[in-house]
Amino acid sequence: MLCHLEQHGLVDYAAALELQRKRVAQRKAGTVPDTLILLEHPHVYTLGRNAQKENMLVSEEFLASRGAQVFHTDRGGDVTYHGPGQLVGYPILDLTQHRRDISWYMRSLEDVFIRTAHDYGIEAGRIEGAAGVWVGNNKLTAMGVHLSRWVTSHGFALNVNTDLSFFEWIVPCGLHGKGVTSLAKLLGRPVKMEEVAERVVEHFGAVFGLEVGAVEELKGRKS
Repeated sequence: MLCHLEQHGLVDYAAALELQRKRVAQRKAGTVPDTLILLEHPHVYTLGRNAQKENMLVSEEFLASRGAQVFHTDRGGDVTYHGPGQLVGYPILDLTQHRRDISWYMRSLEDVFIRTAHDYGIEAGRIEGAAGVWVGNNKLTAMGVHLSRWVTSHGFALNVNTDLSFFEWIVPCGLHGKGVTSLAKLLGRPVKMEEVAERVVEHFGAVFGLEVGAVEELKGRKS
């Protein structure tokens, strides 16, 4: 099966939400194939359907004074942070063409980032009851998804060169006593975002059995 890859660079969170809504509608209508959207966001905090107010440790006004927006979203999970240096991905997949099983989908997404971490010599894994990919007690990749008529939206955030200090103003994902990390912190050096994106795309295609590429690359191929 084919999967359209969209890479957009730095995109405002509101604009990304609108792009997702458009692609979800198109996927439901069958006018586009499965799609993987990759981008970065300016500083923003997003609260999922299960977010608790006490997990915001400072006011929205304080965050605004630091140049960060706050959005309430329909994804699962609690509060998290997105910002420059973080690879954010929004897979728009029709699970009726894969497997109608949200647990399978989440585990498969986690596999993508366990494999990506392994590429850098990092041993990453799961923590029972806590979605995402972890290195020890620190989260490397956060996940929160939404499902509508078996079409997915929202997705993942991999800390590559992220400024982790922005997590200090929240309880990330509502999990007390756990931390966050990044590829740069674990490796002790900056990591090229383009290189990481290539690895993520490769593993995403392998895990989901998809041929991932830009529109031009997919022309003439059959799903």
